[in-house]
Amino acid sequence: MLVTAQFQYVSAQTSSSAHTRPNILFLLADDWGWPSADLYGDSIIQLPSFDWVASHGRLFNNAFCAAPSCSPSRASILTGEYPHRLEEGSQLWGILSARFPNYAVLLEKVGYKIGLQGKGYGPNGNEDLGGYKHNPAGRQYKDFADFLDSLKVGQSFCFWFGSHKPHRPYPKGVGEGLTIAPGKVQVPGFLPDVPEIRKDFLDYYYEVQEFDSACGEIIRLLRQKGLLENTLIVMSGDNGFPFPRAKANVYDGGTHVPLAVAWSGVIKPGSISNAFVNLSDLAPTFLESARLPIPKEMTAKSLLSILRGTSDGAQRDHVYLEMERHAYARVGNVGYPMRAIRTKSFLYIRNFEPERWPAGDSSALSRLGIFADCDESPSKEFIIAHPHLRPKYPGNKTYYQLAFGKRPSEELYDLKKDPYEMNNLAEDSSYKVMVVNFRKELKEQMQTTDDPRAKRPHTDVFDHYPYYGSEYIEQFPSKKGKSD
Repeated sequence: MLVTAQFQYVSAQTSSSAHTRPNILFLLADDWGWPSADLYGDSIIQLPSFDWVASHGRLFNNAFCAAPSCSPSRASILTGEYPHRLEEGSQLWGILSARFPNYAVLLEKVGYKIGLQGKGYGPNGNEDLGGYKHNPAGRQYKDFADFLDSLKVGQSFCFWFGSHKPHRPYPKGVGEGLTIAPGKVQVPGFLPDVPEIRKDFLDYYYEVQEFDSACGEIIRLLRQKGLLENTLIVMSGDNGFPFPRAKANVYDGGTHVPLAVAWSGVIKPGSISNAFVNLSDLAPTFLESARLPIPKEMTAKSLLSILRGTSDGAQRDHVYLEMERHAYARVGNVGYPMRAIRTKSFLYIRNFEPERWPAGDSSALSRLGIFADCDESPSKEFIIAHPHLRPKYPGNKTYYQLAFGKRPSEELYDLKKDPYEMNNLAEDSSYKVMVVNFRKELKEQMQTTDDPRAKRPHTDVFDHYPYYGSEYIEQFPSKKGKSD
């Protein structure tokens, strides 16, 4: 690993966290999905900083975001709650109310210095509408060095580095600088394996490596300041990668994310966890690491016992996933509501409004681009230009239908036979009992967590929350809020 020697801990002594609260460094990429890391088997992409965090701590193989969209995912990270419990916080270009307990606020109350560089909660600047004086993730600083200069002697800190990479757009062809033959790219089975898409992945890889490089500089500075020893370091991505049928979908391409956590003297170096975890689990983890009580509102569970090695996390054998509204992509600005259960072997999805287009309307909002819930990209352009191209798999759908076509109310995928989730088995008679069991489990989960869709599956409450994105402001100037 290229940079391990540069980041060695100052000593191998027992962590001082037994006596003082740990510092917390959260390194979050924007649209970095699994398995885009050499440690997960994608040997093309080189991420020495991520390798270092994993080699000095614990690598998680089954980490998922709460929702495959930046704002609801980040709101869930901050609050330790499912997005459906956060009202407007469940939406992209919404607001996060200060009524919901926030780990950053709770840490600040006991003396932590809280700071942010880059993208915190959401892409907009409507913090005041939620009752905050600054971004819910912390006060913005020029960079990590500027933040460290503001610390009092001995003061514990919690710093959120929110990179904007590898979020689109980025320069087409930037990945050519990696000097990697496009033919070596491992294209997921739900996308066409063609030169245009391989090159698009190289551009994405380049951007991920830029994020990793920035994280390396932060970790180096942490070491130079003598603060590495008692710092809990978390490195992950807010949702899946920005390609068709990935981001903004509850398939693995949209929800499965990299995650590595290091903490000297607490986490066994080079350890690996197969436990199923949700990024919302980070909020109670941070609070417990600081020896603070976890608010009863937080539905997520701390990972500290897994990090310490006192639990193998075997009871964590599934995660719940969800999605409401992403971009302004449909007439009336309605969303595409989904709930899902992901286990080791299966993915079950409930689509509450299957008559809607999952990636956005195909023509009615052409002003924004068709299928607006899917980021503009060479991959999207290729699939739209080749609507009849079919993958070689047991189903009969084209790549176009898989990415943009309408879907049934229920989906079930056998991940051992179908790792790219392309062959829906929900209507297969041999899986009938399994579908019934998943349906029942999902309903119970929704009821337990006060999901508005538990009692009213077709509720429109989420569709009526204010939207502060630029597309909405252009159409309805009188609704203008602050945005960037």
